[in-house]
Amino acid sequence: MRPPQDWQRARFTLLIATVTALAWLVVYAAGRQQAAAVVGGFISARVDVLRGVDLLVALLVTPLTATLLHSGPFHIVFNLVVLLVCGRVVENILGSRATLLLYIVGAYVAAFCHYIVQPHDAVPMIGASGAISAIVGAWAMLFGRNRVNVANPVLKRSLHALGLLAVWIVLNLLIGYVFELRGARIAVAAHIGGFLVGLVLAKPLLLLKWRGA
Repeated sequence: MRPPQDWQRARFTLLIATVTALAWLVVYAAGRQQAAAVVGGFISARVDVLRGVDLLVALLVTPLTATLLHSGPFHIVFNLVVLLVCGRVVENILGSRATLLLYIVGAYVAAFCHYIVQPHDAVPMIGASGAISAIVGAWAMLFGRNRVNVANPVLKRSLHALGLLAVWIVLNLLIGYVFELRGARIAVAAHIGGFLVGLVLAKPLLLLKWRGA
């Protein structure tokens, strides 16, 4: 399957990239990166101490607002490049609604995985990497070559998905190690969780699209 080149059917990808870039520019220009990260970032340590409306905001709102916040120019540029490259082809194949679903579910699962691995972490998790990882996972499942020689199609797809996941885990661990050497942190569990969303949902969403066509 050859990735399509049509940007006309990738309007959501362009929209989310534009909104994300504008949000970062506003915060960066105002010099409010740290304050914005505390308010809009996902902080695991909040989950066990907040109650009522504050807890709902932490669980339902900050996983999404965190996708609009980034630590610096390299962080935002890297994420947007990956989103535009992979999001365009995924949206062309799955459609805008399915891509939106992948992005949102990826953001929530990324936050959940980060909390499971680091439940007491007081450092804000920011960036669209977890949500974008869901898009990357779908892209890998749809366009990655399946070299597994197994007769059972379900088992073949499962082994293919596990292979892609293993590669993504190793890549994230290497990137995380490099970032830590420079004094920065990367939410590896969030990236893996988002990627899993893309792997799991890509084919079902494709089937739903064609059945509804």
